[in-house]
Amino acid sequence: MSLKKNIRFIHKWLGLTSGLIVLIVSITGCIYCFHDEIKDLTRDYRKVEIQDKPYILPSQLQQNAQSLFPEATTDMVVFYGKDRPAIVYALIKEKAYNLYFNPYSGKLLKQENIEEDFFVIIEDLHMHLWLPEKIGKQVVGIATLIFILMLFSGIVLWWPKKRKDVKKRIKIKWNAKWRRVNYDWHNVTGFYISLLVLVMALTGLTFSYEWMHKAMYVVGNLGREYPKEVTPAIDSTLTSNSNTNPMDMALSQAFKAKPNDEMFFVWYQGEKLPIITGSYPDAFGFDHQSNLHFHPKTGALLSSHLYENKNPGTQLQEMNYGLHTGQFFGLAGKIIAFTLSLLAAALPVTGFIIFWGRKNKKAKKA
Repeated sequence: MSLKKNIRFIHKWLGLTSGLIVLIVSITGCIYCFHDEIKDLTRDYRKVEIQDKPYILPSQLQQNAQSLFPEATTDMVVFYGKDRPAIVYALIKEKAYNLYFNPYSGKLLKQENIEEDFFVIIEDLHMHLWLPEKIGKQVVGIATLIFILMLFSGIVLWWPKKRKDVKKRIKIKWNAKWRRVNYDWHNVTGFYISLLVLVMALTGLTFSYEWMHKAMYVVGNLGREYPKEVTPAIDSTLTSNSNTNPMDMALSQAFKAKPNDEMFFVWYQGEKLPIITGSYPDAFGFDHQSNLHFHPKTGALLSSHLYENKNPGTQLQEMNYGLHTGQFFGLAGKIIAFTLSLLAAALPVTGFIIFWGRKNKKAKKA
């Protein structure tokens, strides 16, 4: 057998073993791509009227949540922007909820069960195939690795022997029979999207494998070593001389540190770990993250990790979600990601039609 025949054999069977998973992951990626925009259109509680007054304190929102739900654990509060509600992430009877509050008045707007949210269910299918997380992410990760191998083998199979044949390989012969159109569609679209889909696949691998997450750090830093970020030690003997809640103090300093950012969170992790704040330039944009660490009792600043001071590897790791979903490039990026996912979903379908057609052809000849 020639080299191309061997590659075609490998390409075929890799596709048959992983095709269904690639189809599911790609389609759910399409659905999830515009989840924020769809939620804004269908859920009126995701927007509030801007008021010329400061946000209510996070500790007050926690008190409001616990007065409504006495059994709730409320360790994280997020302010998504001036025209957005604040969200208290609450654990109520072992179930996770988003509690939406007006950030100016503290009025409860909506109680949302996270596990029953349609897009969370789609996200779980996308990442874990509704399997237990440890198993599901391995299955998706292996299918993604196979898909990456198929992208490379597909390019080898597409590559023409003669330069003059390139024009034929980059066009679909629409006036041909449907099987030929299907064949061209599989090859031509696969070639055109291969590079960008490779980026989506590689960034997706970071959600399955820690080694891929670490690889992004190494690539971002071009192999250069930087001091590791260490979680600040907590002196448990310290006590506060202030009546102000440490979470309120922490968020106040985060506002001052990044006055132009729009989205902020404050997270209380208990008395033995620091309070963490995070800020982002845009609502629902999870890149360009700045973090501050505070003492859980005194609210004193322990360490600062502003985005502009982070090393390139850490910055690349934190923009991974935005690169994977296209969100990093705004609406245009999401449209591109949606289109790429849709075309990627078609590859296992058109590939299976090619396989089935050839199999039936051989059977008829026999």
